[in-house]
Amino acid sequence: MSPNSLLLIFFLQTYFFHYSLSQKCPLPPRCPSISPPARPRPFPRVRPRPPLYPPSTHLMPKQPNNNPGPLANRARILFITQELKRNITSDPRNYTGTWVGNNYCLFRGYFCDTVPDRNITGLAAIDFNGARFGGNLNFYRFIMNLPDIAIFHANTNNFSGPINQNLNQLRFFYELDLSNNKFLGGFPTNVLAVQKLQFVDIRFNGYLGPVPAQAFNIDTDVLFINNNQFNRTIPANFGNTPALYLTVANNKLTGPIPRSIGRAWNTLTEALFLGNRLTGCLPFEIGYLQKATVLDFGTNLLTGPIPQSFGCLAKLQILNLAHNMFYGPIPEVLCRLPNAFNFTLTYNYFTQVGPQCRRLIRARRLNVNRNCIFGLTGQRPAAECARFFARPRTCARESSFSLIPCSLPASSMKIASPPTEDEVPGPQSYKALNKPPH
Repeated sequence: MSPNSLLLIFFLQTYFFHYSLSQKCPLPPRCPSISPPARPRPFPRVRPRPPLYPPSTHLMPKQPNNNPGPLANRARILFITQELKRNITSDPRNYTGTWVGNNYCLFRGYFCDTVPDRNITGLAAIDFNGARFGGNLNFYRFIMNLPDIAIFHANTNNFSGPINQNLNQLRFFYELDLSNNKFLGGFPTNVLAVQKLQFVDIRFNGYLGPVPAQAFNIDTDVLFINNNQFNRTIPANFGNTPALYLTVANNKLTGPIPRSIGRAWNTLTEALFLGNRLTGCLPFEIGYLQKATVLDFGTNLLTGPIPQSFGCLAKLQILNLAHNMFYGPIPEVLCRLPNAFNFTLTYNYFTQVGPQCRRLIRARRLNVNRNCIFGLTGQRPAAECARFFARPRTCARESSFSLIPCSLPASSMKIASPPTEDEVPGPQSYKALNKPPH
């Protein structure tokens, strides 16, 4: 090839090289951002709740117990009281010693007030909490003879028997505590027919079988059904509940946390799921719970990563995920939550922590012992971690774990100081796990 030909080829190559550099390569198409679904609508409720009686009612002032005037249903209440008294075989606190005479307002455990639709004094509340009555005591027969009752508290006794229909005939009834008694059989579904119940406590009994879906449709503020023998899965309508405080702990419940939990975003404050046999991965919808201060999923068979949506739990103070099979990095958005106080993530298979999580560890607000985090003390043996990760681990809806269904405040993107000791939270629902001595 002649020198002129070589020179021409070189010139053409140089020209096309510089021409190509002058052109901008088209950018690859951008992946569309994944937007979280809109916040679910709560189950429809009437708020504020309808009053127990018309506000226009002109009530007689509460009368003194030693001079109450005419008493509503006097003969009926005296009769059923004496029947209960005969059935009580042990009364260590001498309640029944005061159940004498015709004025039941003076009986220990009985509380009187004005009956709104009769405007005379009647029996408004029973409080036998901690009485420790012995004997075969039929709750249903007793309460159905207290027609004006509004509050019935009788934990730590020996009440038992089936709870039949017609409890909804008790027109002012709104609080029921039957915890730590001798009830057996399936869930007492007839309790759920009472329209005005705002407090339901049946923990520490012998109830078993499934929890009915209706339990999460009743309009209650408190629902404690822990420490029974309930099994099966949590109903899919779990998120319908308007309860502020809810515990299903220490039963034998199985299956996943229902995705509907996000529907309770405007009410659910404390929820305890610990001590069951729950499986599956945490739904990202938990991140909608903007009022949650306590969430406890400890001691189950749950797995998967922590959803990034947990970064939206701005009021969360206490989180327990211990003794499960969670894995992956601990999200920094979780450790940036402004009210983080006690986050227990021990006995899992987490693999990584960032700077904010390390700061919480140093402040003793985050416990990650017995995981698989390289470089931290108190972790699982490497062989134990290797055995766990040798098996493929997956979750349904994998893409949902990166969803953040809120606008994170600017402060949450900074490394904040942990709470001070004078900001110790006082959760209410954990008290429901303590069984009083019988």
